[in-house]
Amino acid sequence: MPMEKGSLVLVDYTAKVKDTNEVFETTREEEAKKTDLYDPTRKYEPRLVSVGEAWVLKGLDEALAKAGVGDKLNVEVTPDKGFGERDPSKVRMVPQRKLGEKADEVRVGDVVEMDDNRTGIIRYIGSGRIQVDFNHRFAGKTLLYDVNVVKKLDADNDKITALIKRRIPVEESKVKFNLAGASLEMELPEETYLAEGLQIIKRAIANDVFKFVPAVKNLKFVENYAAPEAEEKKAEEKPATEAKAEAKQA
Repeated sequence: MPMEKGSLVLVDYTAKVKDTNEVFETTREEEAKKTDLYDPTRKYEPRLVSVGEAWVLKGLDEALAKAGVGDKLNVEVTPDKGFGERDPSKVRMVPQRKLGEKADEVRVGDVVEMDDNRTGIIRYIGSGRIQVDFNHRFAGKTLLYDVNVVKKLDADNDKITALIKRRIPVEESKVKFNLAGASLEMELPEETYLAEGLQIIKRAIANDVFKFVPAVKNLKFVENYAAPEAEEKKAEEKPATEAKAEAKQA
């Protein structure tokens, strides 16, 4: 049965460039370990996707809209439904000195950010000049996705948990909230309190919840701080230490 627009689904996938077989993204740990992509600090798990909401490339989005839970798909995404065609006008020659202090350290293939906030890939270096390609790395490439539609989220609690994890990569056991009627009270893990842009993250979570869990009309974030155990232990031991010092002086 086709997915309705806005359906929240969990998908496992591995994405490759068709002409080189290069894996550039995967949600599967075993697949990642076979490549240079593997990050031991990352938790590999199915990705949350809202079908038809452009959370993934158009070609993949269209395939998911026609899929059902448990389906295994091999999706070919052409440039027009992927990262677009290559645009020769986006390849520029610029003075190497524009890279500032690191100008002499760059190599062909490096990704650089120019002073106009554009990011590009260095294609050539010579005679004090560099050729920077501002096209997306996979522009003009056909991509292959090996996809498994793992689960469709229907329960509000499942949706809320997944939406929180989408914005803040935390263990599911650390996600705490209480949904009572139209009111949702949410407690984020203490280690996230100093996260950069936390207020923006909270606003994004709230927007997601209001959109995908329409029963929620009010959302409240709660912050709880616990005293570090080490500090408590230190405070308890201090009087005993002072007593010993006084006994020696006597």
